[in-house]
Amino acid sequence: MDFYKRMGLVCRRIPEGKVATYGQIALLCGRPNHARQVGHGLKLGLAGKDVPAHRVVNAKGELSGAGYFEMPDLQKILLQEEGLEVIWTGEGWKVDLKTYGWKNTRKEAEELERYFQER
Repeated sequence: MDFYKRMGLVCRRIPEGKVATYGQIALLCGRPNHARQVGHGLKLGLAGKDVPAHRVVNAKGELSGAGYFEMPDLQKILLQEEGLEVIWTGEGWKVDLKTYGWKNTRKEAEELERYFQER
């Protein structure tokens, strides 16, 4: 299974009302140093059309995926519709990862790893 298919499966597991980081997605895909590849794949739609890309932020919690969306603030709007507080920092929009970060379990990570190995 290629990286982008893995990425799509992982992104679809991010619960509504939570966000994950590019690095977290890369790690769960078995490629811990490929955070930029996650951003690239989301921007180009390589992980599929139904991927909740708005739930993926950078390691600081900043909304950095504006290039993917039809309008610059769409990511912020979609996150707010899911109940997340999105704050303007002067440098950009941000969510609190301690509050809204997806805390995937070790069990989930092991399930994904097994699934990927079987394919």
